Amino acid sequence: MHTLQFQGRDITSIEDFTREEINYILKISKTMEPIAKKGSDMLKGKILANLFFEPSTRTRLSFEAAMLKLGGSTIGFGDVENTSVKKGENLADTVRTVENYADIIALRHPLEGAAKLAAEFSKVPVINAGSGSEEHPTQALLDLYTIEKEKKKIDGLKIALVGDLRYGRTVHSLAYGLSQYNIELTLISPDSLRMRREVLRKIQTKIPVTETQNLEKIIPQIDVLYVTRIQKERFPDQAEYAKVKGVYRIDLETLSNAKKDLIILHPLPRVDEIAAEVDSTPQARYFQQVWNGIVVRMALLALVLGSIK
Repeated sequence: MHTLQFQGRDITSIEDFTREEINYILKISKTMEPIAKKGSDMLKGKILANLFFEPSTRTRLSFEAAMLKLGGSTIGFGDVENTSVKKGENLADTVRTVENYADIIALRHPLEGAAKLAAEFSKVPVINAGSGSEEHPTQALLDLYTIEKEKKKIDGLKIALVGDLRYGRTVHSLAYGLSQYNIELTLISPDSLRMRREVLRKIQTKIPVTETQNLEKIIPQIDVLYVTRIQKERFPDQAEYAKVKGVYRIDLETLSNAKKDLIILHPLPRVDEIAAEVDSTPQARYFQQVWNGIVVRMALLALVLGSIK
């Protein structure tokens, strides 16, 4: 019998999970596939509060859909304009108020460390739905789930992350998650958007990592290409953004040298980094990722709320 403990646990960083725990989450996510199609009352009477201090389409709707498919209900906001935050209420007070209305909180916030801070104040579990440029642990879990589902394994793969590796929080969490597996990682970005040094230092102790600016040279060797948009809203200087905007673009020509069974992932939204013509190729898997996000978040909600041990 496994001794993994998820009930009542905060999910603020992917670094908090061992490989065994990640594998268990992926296993439970797989059991959620049929439940996601037909629905369940596993979390009947439970309430999820979505506190989104930053814009979101997929993550917010994905958490809502996951909760509803398990028979629970959701409350919350996706726009701070209509909340007491506009009156100057701080995050700690918001969380201490909302914990009275809900059994679990999903929080997205523009400030780094916001999810960890909220978890310290909250009596109910907090799930980090994206904090600043720092981390996005549930996205990393759905990315790992997608890789395993499509490739039937994670160990042994050559994986490349391309684009904004400095401000893109999804790639920070994914790099931490991938470092638990036996993979080779290539980081492709302009110099000014290289992977954060603290992330790089940690993952380099566990897996081989190569940094490059050259996508063309790398593409024939890789099994998984994870593309991210250049995050305009996180640049302190828009002139810097203008220099790197559109620096990598994946189109059919890019893919002409790729492995036939390469898969292309993207956390979305995309801007211009993947051409629309790529959508109909067998390599494109980014819209499947969206579905996978629902089953992974269903698994996390069920585990943290104790309806699955």
